[in-house]
Amino acid sequence: MRRTLREFAATRLAPIAQELDQQARFPWECMDEMKAMNLFGLQVPPEYGGAGLDSVSACIVVEELSRASAAVGLAVSVHNGVAVFPIQAFGDQEQKERLLPAMASGDRIGAFCLTEANAGSDISAIEATAVPSGDGFVVNANKIFVTNGAISDVAVVLVRIDGGEDPRGGLSLVVAERGMRGFSVGPLEDLCGVRGNPVCSLLLTDCRIPGRNLLGKPGQGMRMALATLDVGRIGIAAQALGIAQASLDVSLEYASQRYQFRSALIQFQTIQNFLADTATELEAARLLVYRAAWLRDQGEPFGAASAMAKLFASETASRAASRGVQIHGGYGYSKSYPIERFFRDARVTEIYEGTSEMQRMVIARHLREKGKR
Repeated sequence: MRRTLREFAATRLAPIAQELDQQARFPWECMDEMKAMNLFGLQVPPEYGGAGLDSVSACIVVEELSRASAAVGLAVSVHNGVAVFPIQAFGDQEQKERLLPAMASGDRIGAFCLTEANAGSDISAIEATAVPSGDGFVVNANKIFVTNGAISDVAVVLVRIDGGEDPRGGLSLVVAERGMRGFSVGPLEDLCGVRGNPVCSLLLTDCRIPGRNLLGKPGQGMRMALATLDVGRIGIAAQALGIAQASLDVSLEYASQRYQFRSALIQFQTIQNFLADTATELEAARLLVYRAAWLRDQGEPFGAASAMAKLFASETASRAASRGVQIHGGYGYSKSYPIERFFRDARVTEIYEGTSEMQRMVIARHLREKGKR
């Protein structure tokens, strides 16, 4: 599977990755192949049209895609990890049969809508509302920085149905679908990196969402969202692995070909140290990511492991790309070389799906809870 994905990424994505970045566009020309490879139903059971892969295999897919194009790896990771997953994990049978087949086939792309102007790391501050009306809800929400936003057909949206005194009370997940009255897409964000992913705002204005599109029961949204983020972090960590590996690849190649003082750069100890540190951190990150995925496959608690994997892999990607820029020297700051794109792409992995600071808080909370037992 890794060989297959690597070949596809190298032959179809890598040649257009710079163009996707410069033009901030999604690679629609590759969609038929991506659908045929079942990249949009990685862990969806075969009865719904998915590949039914385990979590480690899904990580490998995202890793190899991100090695060529972090934007495409992100699209696949978010679709599978935080859009398909909550429907598969918390939806009832009717919801699964109605929504999963088209999402698994790639005919309908998914997004997860949490972040707002005043809410992100603090999930309890969500201001989006869903007012019961008839057999459904009238939803008003302005969700920002929505990955896959401009191409999404199915959006899992965190809203507040019932306020109350508890700031966590009433948080719920509803599924908004493109075509519903009041569903609109904002302008694309002009991002620093992963520009091939159409990130934008999604606005729900007096959007009528039927009751059958509520996942679980009202008030269960916080638990569902946190569980979804635990899964999503493994995918982002896998994306970071791909970026770090790509940074090491091009840095090693450049250091072997570039000569200064009549010697290849790789002959100098400083450059060797850069490469050795990156390779070592990358292997450590990969083991953390695969371990988190393996724990999930075993049905074991994996919240702390996913936070550790995401924290370390994302910071490894940033360090790998930064060292790569230094190895390239002036060329590393030029858009003519891919390391410049990797440098921009890596940075955001420390921010979305929970910042590095939030990952440390999650890890510390698990340590406290473990210490009480």
